[in-house]
This record gives sequence, structure tokens and C-alpha cells, in this order.
Amino acid sequence: MRLMEEMILREGTILPGGVLKVGSFLNQRIDPALLRAMGEEIARLFADCGVTKLLTIESSGIAIAASAAMAMDLPMVFAKKHRTSNVDGAVLSTVVHSFTHGMDYNAVVSRDYLTSEDCVLLVDDFLASGAALEGLARLADQAGARLAGAAVAIEKRFQGGGDALRDRGLRVESLAQIARMDGDEIVFTGSL
Repeated sequence: MRLMEEMILREGTILPGGVLKVGSFLNQRIDPALLRAMGEEIARLFADCGVTKLLTIESSGIAIAASAAMAMDLPMVFAKKHRTSNVDGAVLSTVVHSFTHGMDYNAVVSRDYLTSEDCVLLVDDFLASGAALEGLARLADQAGARLAGAAVAIEKRFQGGGDALRDRGLRVESLAQIARMDGDEIVFTGSL
């Protein structure tokens, strides 16, 4: 998605440790035109897959998943990173490692929100090691749901998570694919 690549080049910042900061347009301050375009593109990519629900993890994936859910006219569910008092009853639960925060957390979803009748599209802002999407896939599996695939805003291909998911047979669609980040240079896979 050319618009996403342009925003990354214009406003993205490479931080130490291989972190790409995109807070000015994607996951802290959100550009509404970009968000709308992302939702529409995800809806187009997965239009014929029988998706019944979108699943993401709090918090940066929520806006993207909500935009795609609106474009697809489907419900969206998000996994909480900690069980809270407003998540009662039976839950689906899995441990997920956060690359950005360097810690593990227990992602939970009420069993009422994902069922074996669902065909789930996973959505997230970043795909690096693939841990978040792997965790979301485990939650869908616990529910007995079928996976339609995964849609991500930005994939850092050089970290291998997307390739591992694809090797497992999961369809992964990334709106921008970064081949490498060197110093201040960002190179997209289409630029090679």
C-alpha cells in the first residue's frame, strides 16, 4: 500500500533495537485518512474469505481492526493483555511475548466473543517475530474457530515472523513490508 509506505518514510523514525516509531500517524496519533484507507484495503483483500469476526490485541491494533471491521460490516473482538474485573466467566487465554516492550503478558478474550462458528481474521499494527499473531491464532484455535488469515499494517520481513506464519499455511497480507532498516534508511520489499 503506497500510502502506508509514504507515511513511514515521511514520519517514521528508527529507534535503537530495531524499533520503528510510527506514533505520529498509526498507533498514538492516528491519521484518519490513512486509517480509512487501511480498513478498505483489508476489506478488499479478504472480501471472499467468509470472515465473520476480526480479532486483534490491545491496544495498537484496535483502531486498524475497527476500521477494517467497519469496512467489512463485521464485529471486532480485541484480546486484553491482562484479565480485568470486567472480563468475567470463562475465558480463552494465552501467553504472548511483546517485542516492543520486551515482556510476556497473558492475553484473554471472553469465550462468549469467539466461537467454533466463527471464521476469524487476525489484525495487528506490526508483524516482527510473529508472537502477537501466534497468540491470537491460539485464542481462535481454543474457540474452535477457523482462521481466514492475518492482516497487518507494517511487516518487518527481516525479523522472520511473517515467513514463519506463511510456512504454517496462514495467509498473511501486509500493507507495507520492510525488507531492512539500516541507520536512517528504510527499504521496502518492493524497492529491492
